Amino acid sequence: QVQVDTLLCTTLTHSSPPDEREQKKEKQQSGTIPSSECIGNQPPFRLCEEKQEKMKTVLSSAMLGAMASGTCAFSPSAGSFIARSALKVNSPTSLKMIDGNMKRGKSFSDSESFYPFDTAMASKSALSAKGPNSEADDGSSGLRQLLGVKGASETKDIWKIRLQLTKPVTWIPLVWGVMCGAAASGNYHWMWNPFDPNDRDVMLGATDAAKGLVAMILAGPFLTGFTQTINDWYDKEIDAINEPYRPIPSGAISEGEVIAQIWILLLGGLGISYGLDVWAGHDFPVVFALSVFGSFISYIYSAPPLKLKQNGWAGNYALGASYISLPWWCGQAVFGELDRPVFWILPILYSIAGLGIAIVNDFKSVEGDRAMGLNSLPVAFGIDGAKWICAGSVTLTQLGVAGYLASIGETAYGAGILALILPQIYFQATLLIPDPVANDVKYQAQSQPFFVFGILATALCLGHHDFGDLA
Repeated sequence: QVQVDTLLCTTLTHSSPPDEREQKKEKQQSGTIPSSECIGNQPPFRLCEEKQEKMKTVLSSAMLGAMASGTCAFSPSAGSFIARSALKVNSPTSLKMIDGNMKRGKSFSDSESFYPFDTAMASKSALSAKGPNSEADDGSSGLRQLLGVKGASETKDIWKIRLQLTKPVTWIPLVWGVMCGAAASGNYHWMWNPFDPNDRDVMLGATDAAKGLVAMILAGPFLTGFTQTINDWYDKEIDAINEPYRPIPSGAISEGEVIAQIWILLLGGLGISYGLDVWAGHDFPVVFALSVFGSFISYIYSAPPLKLKQNGWAGNYALGASYISLPWWCGQAVFGELDRPVFWILPILYSIAGLGIAIVNDFKSVEGDRAMGLNSLPVAFGIDGAKWICAGSVTLTQLGVAGYLASIGETAYGAGILALILPQIYFQATLLIPDPVANDVKYQAQSQPFFVFGILATALCLGHHDFGDLA
């Protein structure tokens, strides 16, 4: 009560004319202030000047802090995209979208700022912003920038920024998928095969190596680059909060440059796919058709109104199919034919396992997804339910593949797949099931190598198996 009365009296004192202020100061120094000079007719009290000065300092600091916060939140500057502190309110949250009337080619940093949360609506959960990017201190910041991952160094080189936007680290599964498809075709030739003396035609091997390289460029830099760029484009408002260091929200690249990159990667990829069909002598342009289909899936995964990523089942399966089935079919079509149901069914089964792997990435963002209205599987089923869906889809689909290989007489390959499943089950039991949120990265790093080598083993089995007249 003494501090409140002091603050009120001090405020009135500093709002009085100078002569009255001096009189009140003398009264304060003498030790008494009449009750008539205070608010609310409070009884007289004694207060030292030191406490008054301390309260004035606190009040001034609070006012300056509030003014600075308001200015930063609404000022038109590049810093307006830096993530704000978490808001803790009591009902649903919504992001206030960036003004859709920004002119093409205008950098985000040059545009009018926006406040990222609609304060007219409240929220049940607080969204914690990750804040600006911190460069890795292990000397890998330059490599991280090129790979498009957190901890990257800053650069003004537009070509490095364009590369970062395509997230090269995500190309690897697609390149692996093309390799698996080539192996499944049974028609890929080495320049010098150490295991087969009949497969040592240097020119034929060089031609197939060139085809494989072009197919990998199609699947990785072009179509995966297109997917990542368009995903960042439609996620720019959320990235402005969660990952403000990304090229688009940071203003490192303009809207016009992003849109141009999307079209170049898409049209370039479709052109390469048609060229591969011509090179492979296809009557029907199967690689082109797969590329069109995959690009369409990429678009509806990220873009409204469908935005598959908002739905856990559809979004995760689309992700699994894009990373496993489509590159497999592309590689197999370049070197062989997709003329048996098994060539379609097994990649689809592995894509169901890919759905389970995609769930792992959703555990860490379950609170944010719930607040944003994204119906990921951990949101829909809870973390405990989703972790069992994840483990079941990964394990059961691989067991089904192993059983199929054994049923066509490839018992050695079937046993090999089982051997690769066992460590995955162990990591599920020791990492995924106990705590999927804390162990997500560790589980992925330790379990996935066995999964991807299982895909390659399956593809090699199909490539070497003599189906005869069987489907």
